[in-house]
Amino acid sequence: MGLDLESIYVDLHRHPELSFQETRTAGVIAEKLAELGIEFEEGIGKTGIAAVLRGASDGPTVWLRADMDALPVPEQTGLEYASTARGVDPAGTDVPVMHACGHDMHVTCLLGALEQLVATRNDWNGTVVAVFQPAEEYGAGSRAMLDDGVLDRFPKPDVVLGQHVTPLPAGVFGVRSGTQMAASDGLTVTLFGRGGHGSRPHSTIDPVVMAAATVMRLQTIVSREIDPRDVAVVTVGSIHAGLKNNIIPAEAKLELSLRYPDDEARQRVLQKVERIVNAEAAASGAEESPRIVTDHTLPPTINDEDATARVVATLERTFGEGSVIDPGMFTGSEDVSWFARDAGVPLVFWFWGGVDPAAYAAAAAAGTLEHDIPTNHSPFFAPVIHPTLERGVDALVATAREFLA
Repeated sequence: MGLDLESIYVDLHRHPELSFQETRTAGVIAEKLAELGIEFEEGIGKTGIAAVLRGASDGPTVWLRADMDALPVPEQTGLEYASTARGVDPAGTDVPVMHACGHDMHVTCLLGALEQLVATRNDWNGTVVAVFQPAEEYGAGSRAMLDDGVLDRFPKPDVVLGQHVTPLPAGVFGVRSGTQMAASDGLTVTLFGRGGHGSRPHSTIDPVVMAAATVMRLQTIVSREIDPRDVAVVTVGSIHAGLKNNIIPAEAKLELSLRYPDDEARQRVLQKVERIVNAEAAASGAEESPRIVTDHTLPPTINDEDATARVVATLERTFGEGSVIDPGMFTGSEDVSWFARDAGVPLVFWFWGGVDPAAYAAAAAAGTLEHDIPTNHSPFFAPVIHPTLERGVDALVATAREFLA
């Protein structure tokens, strides 16, 4: 009996776990690896797993990576196997948890690919290292595994491959050489005012007003200070200030997500953010300068030109001409590239579709893709199981074997 991949996927979808809390997920992965007879280690970078599979004889080493964490999102898909799970976030808050980014599909496809590679191990030479990575949503999981010595404890890669399910039609793949995904920074900005009674605003320095002005001014970075031909994103994802309507608080916090295609653009945007934050504080009469803390930094995800050409040719050979498109650069960010960067080897990271092709075609014809086709991180996002699952498995197997001797 082989792995029941649909049951594995449904189980993982029903039981999502937040970043660095993926203990049950890791347990499922470990159980399936043991069933396949693959050697592995658990607890790498807290909850990560790495597995080693050797072919008929020596040859290149290919790393295949899948992330496995979920998000604090309340699922609204209406699926029979929808998540009702709860978790506790780093701030200690009870939150709903959902696989709103498809990492459950990533894990399942990698397990399925390993099953096929085990069955055909006499037909290929070299080594496959399967990396089940925690905490991609924090941008910290790959770094945690690397800091825990994953490169030293396992065969070093000659190439790193990874994939991500996305709202393209099932059966379509998106990949391009060069920058595939943007670099990003997550910032926490603390604005300091002077608290007091809501009836006496003149005796305070109101950080809520300061925060509102700052949020609005930050929007002008992209709209008025970045060349329209360039790519940049400045998003204020959360604002926290105050506890009661008649108390003016002493501080306000903003959490920012910044995206850019390269390091030069990064420096320009960061400088503009710092200038605006400090200027708005000064305009409000703040007696203490704002504090800007970088919570995470992710490099751009850059696909190697030669390796990407091989992946594109392999996908087209496997799935047919026209199955691969250039999706353009995604302004989302990923931490998979740290594996390739630290190892000094090529990376190829691609996207594969998870939307029912008929539903996608109907929405495209009606001009309602943005409205009718849920995207990653939406409470309505859930890939169709078939043929998404089969395509994800076959893509990993085919591309891995392209690089194995």
